[in-house]
Formats: sequence, C-alpha cells, structure tokens
Amino acid sequence: MSKFNSLFDKMTNKYVWILKYIVNKRSITFGIIIIFSLGILYVNNILPSGFIPGEDQGTIYAIIQTPPGSTLERTNSVARELQKICEEIDGVESVTSLAGYEIMTEGRGSNAGTCLINLKDWTEREHSVHEIMEELEEKSKELGAIVELFEPPAIPGFGSSGGFSMRLLDKNTTTDYQDFDKINQKFMEDLGKRKELTGLFTFFAANYPQYELVIDNELAMQKGVSIGDAMENLNIMIGSTYEQGFIKFGRFFKVYVQSDPKFRRLPSDLLNLFVRNDHGEMVPYSAFMKMVKTQGPNEITRYNMYNSAAIQGLPAKGYTTGEAIEAIKEVAKETLPNGYDIAWEGLSYDESNRGNESVIIFMIVLIFVYLVLAAQYESFLLPFAVLLSLPVGIFGSFLVLKIMGLSNDIYAQVGLIMLVGLLGKNAVLIVEFAVQKHRRGASLIEAAIEGARVRFRPILMTSFAFVAGLIPLVIAIGAGAIGNRTIGGSSLGGMVIGTVFGVVIIPGLYFFFAKIIEGKTLIQDESDSPLSEEIGHHE
Repeated sequence: MSKFNSLFDKMTNKYVWILKYIVNKRSITFGIIIIFSLGILYVNNILPSGFIPGEDQGTIYAIIQTPPGSTLERTNSVARELQKICEEIDGVESVTSLAGYEIMTEGRGSNAGTCLINLKDWTEREHSVHEIMEELEEKSKELGAIVELFEPPAIPGFGSSGGFSMRLLDKNTTTDYQDFDKINQKFMEDLGKRKELTGLFTFFAANYPQYELVIDNELAMQKGVSIGDAMENLNIMIGSTYEQGFIKFGRFFKVYVQSDPKFRRLPSDLLNLFVRNDHGEMVPYSAFMKMVKTQGPNEITRYNMYNSAAIQGLPAKGYTTGEAIEAIKEVAKETLPNGYDIAWEGLSYDESNRGNESVIIFMIVLIFVYLVLAAQYESFLLPFAVLLSLPVGIFGSFLVLKIMGLSNDIYAQVGLIMLVGLLGKNAVLIVEFAVQKHRRGASLIEAAIEGARVRFRPILMTSFAFVAGLIPLVIAIGAGAIGNRTIGGSSLGGMVIGTVFGVVIIPGLYFFFAKIIEGKTLIQDESDSPLSEEIGHHE
C-alpha cells in the first residue's frame, strides 16, 4: 500500500507541475475545449443515429411469398421445407409453420406463409440471432419462393417486426391498380439500390390471376333482375351470412346460410346459380353475367383513406434504422411521381417524426445544473467553470460509441445526461475547494492548484470505480446486450476521457472565471462569511 501511495504521490506532483504551467494560460485551456468541441462535431457527423436498437429476443419471423396464383398446397410445401431447414440449424429450438397468412403486412392469400422460429436460450447457443438469420438466408435461396427474415419489434406492440415499416400511398383521384403496382415495383427496385437497405419486402402485387364478373345491365333489366339484389344474393351463396341463432341443450347455436359446397367448387359454377327477379321467377346468372379472366391485387389495403402498399425492410449491416429512414426519404423524393407519397408505421413513425427532443432535454439539464451552481457559488459566471468541462466527456462518449460500432440512440443519450452529473461532480469538487481556499486568503492561482491537488485522488478513485462498474455492461451478451453496451460504452468513454482531461482544464476554467468576478459582488456590502459566524463574532 505504501508503494502505491508513493507512486500516486509522484503522479500527483507531476500533475501539480503541469497545472502550474497551464492554469493561468487561457489559450491552452480554451484551446483544449475548442479542439474537443470540434471533435464532437466531427464524430457526431460520422456516428450513426438510431432510435431504439433491436435486441436478440430469441425469435425470428420467416415470411414466405410464393409466386402469385400458387396454391395453398404449394405454399404449405415450401413452409414445411423451410421448417426442416430451420430445425437443422444449430441454435434453433422449435419452428412453427403456417400457410395462407403472413404476419408482417398481415397479407392473406394462397401464396403467403409464415414460419415462427424460436431460438434456444442465449446461454445454450453460440451464435447470435443475426448470425442465424444469415445462415437461414443462404440455405433458403433454392426454395423457389421469396423468404425474408425479420426480428420482433424492439417494443412489443409497436409494429409487427424490427427494422422499418412504411406504406407507399396512392393519392391520385383515380384508381388504377396496375399503374400502382408498377410504381410500387419501381420504388422497390430503387430502394434495393441503396446500400443502407436490405430485406425489402412487400406483399402488394396486381398480377394475381382473377375472374372479373361483367354484368350486362340491359339484359339484367330485361330479366327483371336488380343488380343490387343479384350481388347480395351472390355474396350470401358464396360467402355466407349470419341469419339467426337458437338455444338447444343449454347451448347457443348460430345459423349461417351458404350454398352447398358442391355448387361452388369451380369458378364456372357461379354462372349456374340463380337469383329471383321482380316477378318471383328464378333467373340464372349466366343470362346477364359473364366471367372474364384478368389480373389484379390479391387484397386492397388503405392507409389514411389512401390505397397503399405495405413495405417492410431492415437496415443493412453496419447501418441503423435512422440511416435507413433517411435513405428511403431521399429515394422517395427523387423517384416517386406526382400523386404518390410514403407514410411510416410502428416505431418508424415515431423515429421519422422525432425532432430535437434530446437536444432540448440536454439543454434543460444544463440550465438546471447552471441554476443550482449559480445559487451555490452566488455567481452567474463561476458555474461555467463546471459546464465548460463537459464537452471533453461528450467527445469521449461519442468516440467510444463509434469504436464499438454502436449508434447514438436513446440509450446513448441517457448516458450523456448521466455524464452531466458525474463529470459535473468532478468539477464541483475542485471548484468548491478552490472557492473556499480563495476566501481564506489564497491567490486565485494558488486556490486553483491546491483545489485540484487535494481533490485529485478522490476524483480518480470515484471516477475509475464507476468505470470498473461499467465494464460488465460494455461486454454484455444475451438479452438486452445492445442496450447495455450502448449505455455502458457511452458512460465509460465519457467518464474516462472526461476525467483524464477534465482535471487538467477545470483549474484553468476556475482561474479564468474567478479572475473576472474577483472583487465584484452582486449585492452592495455583500459578505462572504456565513451569517451564523458573524453573529458569533459580534457576541
């Protein structure tokens, strides 16, 4: 222990020697602050921005899209094949497959399918969810269908998956689904060219095989058939309708009316159905209606009353959702024709609409700290000796985030706000002691150096003890790892660099601002001594 104290005393003496050289040199103190402030601007420009990072939740959604017109049996076969591939991959615990529905855009149809892939516990697998997704993408390329893999949303209930969710809107007064499909496909191609985006997926298409029912109004009128009645009757026989219910054996039974299955097996069976005319006669649909083969959308979705196409995707490796959203906005602005626009869903909606809330919150924190220090020091200038030491820590926070490959998201911003208190505490320790020393008669230089010397060891002990406590967060794995690493890296980088350089510039900042206010008071005949001491002295 004595050896450690001896080494620490030598380091303290060197620290004091440095302070004696730079404390009264404003150019060095403010030069360091300016360099770190410029460093903040530079690192902030290259540091990816984000909102809420996606975590390894142990679940993967596999969305299957077979070619339009594929049968449900064909889609189910692909889903089964994908299920077998998933079960053979190390780290997968169970797989559930279904056909006819995909959960991402809630698309329904015979060519839609979904596989829900549950992974083993984080302690029982060696690979992360992203590594497993990459392996699945490689092994599912030969299935003869589009297979896209997504994670669950970062916040349950905000969207159906991680990544970004958006809609392409058709705001034209006329509706042409074929033209809308062409615009949608062209937009998807343009998005695919951006390096920030991957895993692009849309279920909208206007090339599904369909039958168009063409009704001859004149023939229908001649037969005495009301078009409205004919369509309502067709809807009942093909789709069914609820008529009434009854209670029997203590249970409630619902009664639905629908044509018998053998009369609606084939599309051509529609023409053999009958509808009652105005005279009570039964008229076949073939007498006034014909069926024409055509192509069209499988389903029509609307967003804010506009026809829309749901689009899902992921930021490419090394990019954040914030960068992906900016890339999409640029593509939409450059390529979409008049009458078409984009809208956001889920977390993407909040992320795209967020403004400078984090900056405003940070400024409120600084103002609050300033007011507290101004009251404590009874000076409007001396608190700046504390506040101007913060840019050093902010630079360290951004730098470590960039080195770790993380983004400036909500977790990082929480770490920055926490740094205001932690680094401010270091400055307060030095400034408070220096203020007291100066009131006892020491010169400003002596007070600044002595305050830094006395508080040097407590500052390093508390700061690096806090840094040691952050190490488990920085190296975290498993559930919540990205959030833990982000807030840990942000705090660790700011604390280390802010402490190392802060103890150098804080005495100089105190000297500069104390020099300005020396001999000046806010109140005439103001006394620095506490009132209790003055009363005791007079007694």
